[in-house]
Amino acid sequence: MHLSEVILRPVVTEQSMLAIDDNKYTFEVDRRANKTHIKQAVEAMFEGVKVAKVNTINVDGKAKRMGRYQGFTRKYKKAVVTLTADSKRIELFGEDDAE
Repeated sequence: MHLSEVILRPVVTEQSMLAIDDNKYTFEVDRRANKTHIKQAVEAMFEGVKVAKVNTINVDGKAKRMGRYQGFTRKYKKAVVTLTADSKRIELFGEDDAE
């Protein structure tokens, strides 16, 4: 698996946005990726970023009904990446520090 295929997209929720203040970034990653792959991919994608640790969560699909038919949402894997204190911040949305 190539490093560019590991990180799929950032997870944008209220909880994940609040965690950015603690240098924790949440990404949806490939289900086959392990913590070492995720760390290497983040450090390769974002210049000047140093990863302290990676926590992964396997999210199961939920049962959903559409009329009388039942299906499931897809399973996916989340990774919460904690950066070191001296690391550069990840600019996910091109935000400015003008707040």
